[in-house]
Amino acid sequence: MQGASPVDRDDQSKFDMEDWPFYWLTRFAGRYQHEMERGLKPIGLDVARWRVLMTLRGKEALSVSEIADHAIVKLPTMTKIIQRMQADDLVECRQSHTDGRVTVVQLTPKGAEAGDSAWKIANRIYRRAFEELSPKDVSTLNKLLRNITRSLAG
Repeated sequence: MQGASPVDRDDQSKFDMEDWPFYWLTRFAGRYQHEMERGLKPIGLDVARWRVLMTLRGKEALSVSEIADHAIVKLPTMTKIIQRMQADDLVECRQSHTDGRVTVVQLTPKGAEAGDSAWKIANRIYRRAFEELSPKDVSTLNKLLRNITRSLAG
């Protein structure tokens, strides 16, 4: 097998969870989620709202389904998140000009401001998490994760 590692073996008796990439990906994702929750709470945001704000950052507008896809959230759940954010004046919604069945979401000025505050928190966490990696290492990591994600999807 090309690129075979100890975890590629069928012999489960030799399994060491620390050689299992999913172990580290899960630990990283859990730690990141925890740090983001801690950082966002004082400014009245949660990770779900952070994901919406960051998905819309720099975009004029996106559909609810596009936001759900980027945020890795089921569409009905994202619809509820968007509705709560709309009630808090963080986003505004309208029908798509090209397809009346599609709801398009964009940031309000208050949402853009909340996004800027959240970005500062996320950026501090990012710098701490990746302080020992070079920009090239981060680029390589992104490329590897992108390829692995595509493999799982297809």
